[in-house]
Amino acid sequence: MEMLLPIVLTLLAAALSPLLRHISGRWGGWIASVLPAGLFVFFLSQLPTVQAGGERTFSVTWIPSLGISLAFRLDGLSLLFALLIAGVGTLVVIYAGGYLGGHPHRGRFYAFLFLFMSSMLGVVLADNLFLLFVFWELTSVASFLLIGFSHEKEEARRSALQALLITGLGGLAMMAGFILIAIAGGTSEVSELLSRGDLLRSHELYLPALLLLLLGAFTKSAQAPFHFWLPGAMAAPAPVSAYLHSATMVKAGVYLLARLNPALGGTDEWHYLLTLAGGATMVIGALLAGPQTDLKRLLGYSTVSALGMLVMLIGLSTDLAAKAALVFLVVHSLYKAALFMVAGTIDHETGTRDVRQLHGLMRVMPFTAIAAVLAALSMTGFPPLLGFIGKELMYEAKMQAPSASLFLLIAGVLANAVNIAVAILSGMRPFIGRGKHHPAQAHEGTLTLWLGPLILGLSGLLLGLFPDLIGIPLIEPAVRSVRAEHVDVDLALWHGINPVLLLSILTIVVGVVLYLLRHRARDASARLRVPELLLPGGVYRRMIAALPAFSGRLVGVIHNGNLRSYLFTIITVFLILAARTFVDLADWPVLSRLGDVEFYSVGLVVLMIAATLMVVASRTRLAAVAALGVLGFGIAALYVIYSAPDLAITQILVETLTVVIFLFVIRHLPRFGERSPRPTQFRDGVIAVLSGTMVALFSLKASGVQMDSAISSYFAENSVPAAYGRNVVNVILVDFRALDTLGEATVLAVAAIGVYAMIKLRKHHGRRAG
Repeated sequence: MEMLLPIVLTLLAAALSPLLRHISGRWGGWIASVLPAGLFVFFLSQLPTVQAGGERTFSVTWIPSLGISLAFRLDGLSLLFALLIAGVGTLVVIYAGGYLGGHPHRGRFYAFLFLFMSSMLGVVLADNLFLLFVFWELTSVASFLLIGFSHEKEEARRSALQALLITGLGGLAMMAGFILIAIAGGTSEVSELLSRGDLLRSHELYLPALLLLLLGAFTKSAQAPFHFWLPGAMAAPAPVSAYLHSATMVKAGVYLLARLNPALGGTDEWHYLLTLAGGATMVIGALLAGPQTDLKRLLGYSTVSALGMLVMLIGLSTDLAAKAALVFLVVHSLYKAALFMVAGTIDHETGTRDVRQLHGLMRVMPFTAIAAVLAALSMTGFPPLLGFIGKELMYEAKMQAPSASLFLLIAGVLANAVNIAVAILSGMRPFIGRGKHHPAQAHEGTLTLWLGPLILGLSGLLLGLFPDLIGIPLIEPAVRSVRAEHVDVDLALWHGINPVLLLSILTIVVGVVLYLLRHRARDASARLRVPELLLPGGVYRRMIAALPAFSGRLVGVIHNGNLRSYLFTIITVFLILAARTFVDLADWPVLSRLGDVEFYSVGLVVLMIAATLMVVASRTRLAAVAALGVLGFGIAALYVIYSAPDLAITQILVETLTVVIFLFVIRHLPRFGERSPRPTQFRDGVIAVLSGTMVALFSLKASGVQMDSAISSYFAENSVPAAYGRNVVNVILVDFRALDTLGEATVLAVAAIGVYAMIKLRKHHGRRAG
């Protein structure tokens, strides 16, 4: 039950947050941070259990017929993510209190933020695939609300919709993959699937399930070619970027890949798909980050590059790669959340995020400057910060890669060098860069604006100096979850002079050179004109722009106002689907009794067929209505023959009323128009005969199929004692199936109201026209 409590509490906080603005004033951020801080302490208290190899679980049946349960599990991997979600979330909530101080919708923002926090906790704690999917899609919905928080801005609305469409559609593909995995593995419980890796990897559904799963993970974690939604999401307020786009939402795909690595990893398909996608994303993100001048877009594209590194490391499927991925996961969450908050503070206090206009801010924003420099140094991989350890582990993992290690090293050095230039641009130059002027209105932010990034920056320094604080207690259990075996984790700041250290030095030198050449890079990028249709973002924008026109044409074809066209489409689709169903007529017990039909029943059927032909052949409405009456009364006669007098009486009453109403109405209708051409009549006749035959055959088949125990005896036995009625049919309609009857009556009432409204509207327009 303890595993469910964090999710429930954050959902409750989301529901109550709109009241926060009215009762807390300027202390709202501090008050709201109590919950995530408490959750951080709670998850810290689970460290001894998880470090010892234990787990905390909770499960209750949800949909037993499908084998789906509300199952939650806390192990090393989920604990690592939960601590990041709660820890970074605490600082972001405090930061938002200052950043959105005085905002009229601050309470709404906290509601969206806590909804997202609850969803992310659900993703990392869920032990059932379909429960994980529910929380996965909730993160997409919550991120849509957060990215579009400034809904009065068109860019915010457009970016929110873009993120929702891409991650939402990817989530649907992932759901299909989950279904295939559950079929192949025989269960939807994640903990059980992890022990059935051999079964899953050898199953014929492995490859389609893997491709669908990767589609969901890649869209969520902004892997190429779906990377463009993440920089676009920089339209969100800074607290959103600091939380969603550094430590939580964009890491959900990484979490999913790491979580299912024991079940699906270790194959060539896994290795090549993840390393190629991750490597391409790593390089593309770095190259696109270089020419940017907006602080948040700089950080956004570098986040894309970092996510590619994480996916690539998971794809290597080695112990060292898993260790490097999880250490870098912590490193990136710390420095990127800090830098996003710093970017927001700079924008908040100076009114600009353009790095070309920012310099010399250390004198007026000293605490923010310290936080920014510490985070930037960790991003560059400079000792003695934790980023240095993470970068060395990544290089070591790439050098020991099962294949293409040279390519991975070259790509890694290039991407890291560009990220170093980005770190200098975003975290150092605005504060220590030289310039004659800095924005005149610049000043240090309030405590709430610089406390969070400063704590994160100092954390990177502290964990770099004392890596054992997270090595054995946190990283080692997480690696055990990813590799499904014990892996020793011994983090150290210094390993002597070796090839890895030389690569780190080379990366820093190249990064500094790229920073010095940044103006040439921007000029070259400005001269480069790539056709929009060659870019994923351009393809998406073209598709969205063409969607209204396509929808209009499609509606014009399908919803054309022609009733016969609608019927033709519906019946044709029914026939196509029915034709795919194999029906063995020899097994139909009803057909074996057709020889017992009396001659007068056959004659009655012949009469009804003749009446039907008269309906379609008649040239006057009166004759057609009369023929319809013959058909209806013939059905009533069949009820009498087969001992159903109550149904016969009902049919006679309904048929008589229908005929009378038709006779009253047809005099107001125009005369029959010209008949359809002969080919159209022939086509419609064939469709009508086929559909009638198919319905009759299915009715005969259904009458001989017993899906469950018969309930007719129950109705007959309980009609008098339970419902006090001797007419069983009436009792069924008004007692046993009263809600069905109520629904049907409601539909008729709504239809009658609609008809009445249209008649009144027509009369109203007629009077106005007169």
